[in-house]
Amino acid sequence: MFDNAYEALSSEGDARWAFGTGFADPLSGVDTTVPSDVDADRLAAYSLMLADDALVMSHRLQEWCTRAPELEDEVALANIGLDLLGQARLLLTRAGKADGTERSDDDFAFLRDAPDFRNVRLVELPNGDFAFSMARLLVFSTWRLALLQRLVSAADPVLAAIAAKGVKEVTYHRDYAAQWVVRLGDGTDLSHQRMQEGIDAVWPYVGELFAGHPSEMVDPASVRDEFDAVIAQVLDASGLHLPESVGVAEVLGRDGSHTEALAEMLAEMQSVARAHPGATW
Repeated sequence: MFDNAYEALSSEGDARWAFGTGFADPLSGVDTTVPSDVDADRLAAYSLMLADDALVMSHRLQEWCTRAPELEDEVALANIGLDLLGQARLLLTRAGKADGTERSDDDFAFLRDAPDFRNVRLVELPNGDFAFSMARLLVFSTWRLALLQRLVSAADPVLAAIAAKGVKEVTYHRDYAAQWVVRLGDGTDLSHQRMQEGIDAVWPYVGELFAGHPSEMVDPASVRDEFDAVIAQVLDASGLHLPESVGVAEVLGRDGSHTEALAEMLAEMQSVARAHPGATW
């Protein structure tokens, strides 16, 4: 039994830990006290946003298990999902520390309703076909990588350490998605068509990524040029075209406004924890 994710991370032989063996504690030697010059409420809110993005996206990727087109991709998608789950656990624990409630990662993940989640709506959409999922992963990882690279120098040492770990992971996620987008876009007429349809379906949710929120500690608008350059490079290599630009939706996931898909996903994700409160496995 562990009181928080920090202890679970540093303990050997913890079968519950998603990363398996050979994992180095990213917070080793890091003082987890919230610095006096950091706004604790803002840190808690922003940690929750980043955590919910990772948690919900992780669950969507896990849904590909037994459904991916090749065994190798089953493993790859599962590992990407586990990377994001690891980031979510650390960030949720940080949120509980910063807001003073000492809530655990499980408390945040399993005991909140959809309106309490602060993820962007892009990650909660149903998986659709493989092309859609690769389009979403490319957009999400390109955006998240740019944010994490800036958070490596965050004033909060825990957030900085989590970001440093995440940069290594998400760099691979982006590369994996980009390779699939190029392969499908530059493949057969059918694969090209479906990849373009995937990009088109994802694009209406891109504007929300850069909308900004008072609690965010990195202005997402500051990474838009970098994001656009990467996406343009991938689409150019794949023979796909960029959809027409759309404005930012009036409702934002950061404010707790979500699609119906999130509540449906949470009903499944939280069912065991809510049916058996306090159970361990």
